[in-house]
Amino acid sequence: MPNRRTGKRIKQGLRTFFLGPWMLVIVAAISLYYANFKFFKTEPQDVCADVESSRHADCLDNIADEQFKYGSLNAENDRGIPYPIFYVMPRIFPQCLPGNRLGGYRAFGLPWEEGRELPVGFSKRRLGFERITQTCAICHTATYRMDIADKPVIVPTGPSHTTTSQEFLRFLRCAANDRKFSFDGMWDEIKRNFEMGLDDWAIYHLLIPIVRSRIRDQVEGFDWMDQIEFRDGMKRPDWGPGRDDPMNLTKFFLLNADRNKDKTTGNADFPAIWDLSAREGHSLNWGGETQDPLAVIMDSALGLGAPPGPHFEKQMRDLRAYLQRKAPPKYPLAPKTSDSLVVKGAELYKAHCAECHDTKGEYYGKVIPIEDIGTDRERFDTWQQEDADGANRVALEMGVTRKNMVKDKGYVAGPLSGLWLTAPYLHNGAVANLDQLLTRPEDRRETFYRGCDLYDQEKMGFVSDRPEPSCPSNFLFDTRLPGNGRLGHAYGTDLTGEQKTQLIEYLKTL
Repeated sequence: MPNRRTGKRIKQGLRTFFLGPWMLVIVAAISLYYANFKFFKTEPQDVCADVESSRHADCLDNIADEQFKYGSLNAENDRGIPYPIFYVMPRIFPQCLPGNRLGGYRAFGLPWEEGRELPVGFSKRRLGFERITQTCAICHTATYRMDIADKPVIVPTGPSHTTTSQEFLRFLRCAANDRKFSFDGMWDEIKRNFEMGLDDWAIYHLLIPIVRSRIRDQVEGFDWMDQIEFRDGMKRPDWGPGRDDPMNLTKFFLLNADRNKDKTTGNADFPAIWDLSAREGHSLNWGGETQDPLAVIMDSALGLGAPPGPHFEKQMRDLRAYLQRKAPPKYPLAPKTSDSLVVKGAELYKAHCAECHDTKGEYYGKVIPIEDIGTDRERFDTWQQEDADGANRVALEMGVTRKNMVKDKGYVAGPLSGLWLTAPYLHNGAVANLDQLLTRPEDRRETFYRGCDLYDQEKMGFVSDRPEPSCPSNFLFDTRLPGNGRLGHAYGTDLTGEQKTQLIEYLKTL
């Protein structure tokens, strides 16, 4: 049996152990393990995880599409918003939604598949905790309904003509500037919707202010889009659904251009990015600013916060390979190519369109001078060679090797594959449908509604003559505003009514 002196030595030894450096090392190790587990431990992403069991096999069979719609670009460290915070934001800040509407993230016209936790274009990935970031699909996923009672058909790699990305940025800015973006303002709603422990209570005391600060830092770079004194006492024209101001986004967000001196506006449609193999080796972007699809993909991903590095380059090459083999959807009511109207329309296409838009055409994939095409030049004037040089310099500084951007002379003559689903038309989306595109420029409608996914089978575009209540978004588009011009591209407008019908019948088959 140990005597008193031995017992005393044991107690002193234990006290020395628990209060000494070994105990500090153990506590530090446990703390580091917990911090890594709670904040940084990465788990493989399963983009089919929230799909119900009856549809899970279909999700796996179409995993490339699912990865495009929901797959992470690894931007979680820089841009990730904790899922519980992201989830409750529309509930806590409904006044920040477009038109003070309810409906959560649906208010932004985002495609949303039945049963999915998130809209298309958002990725959920666990990096310690679940974080939400955006994917390329937020700008490049089309939807359509052939009848008002139909469920929307979602088409990855098509143009997101219903999505109001500008309103989403305004929502983030409005929410981040609200005093309720705090622990006291958000915790009760988070706790109501998620199982949260005592450690989460402590963590979110620190996490919510950090997230708020990060969002404010990010959206601060977009204040130029609401610049009051833009030109002649007017504010910059809104993007509206299906558009953004791509080159100004680069200039103001990446190059820190002087927002007070620069009076340009270059609003442009989100393009379809399917069938990318037909674009290899040709000019890209609306204004031919680059000639390499991989460079466009890289720049877009960097804009969404993807970190450069070896994994980044591999991921971008994999994305290019997916886009190269992705085919556009056929028009559901396309006539047979043997129909007499289609045959006659094909001849008209060869005479009036193929020189620029057929893959074997003389001008296909080339930049048509602005004086020849005659369409609105605001998007063209937005970008100069000094901007291209700045973007190339920044890319190199980030460690990204890609083909340099340039300043070209006009707009690109691109392919017409899947033409039926790419309305509205022209680079700025200023012409509602094919019927209007074949109308003399001066007679085209001055105003129409954008943002509907209900297809107008007669005019070959989306319903645009009225605000349709069943549509994701309705935006009155005014072609008289800077950058929204409807003129130019007068090709085929002098055809007879019968010839226009024949040409449109052929265009349905592309």
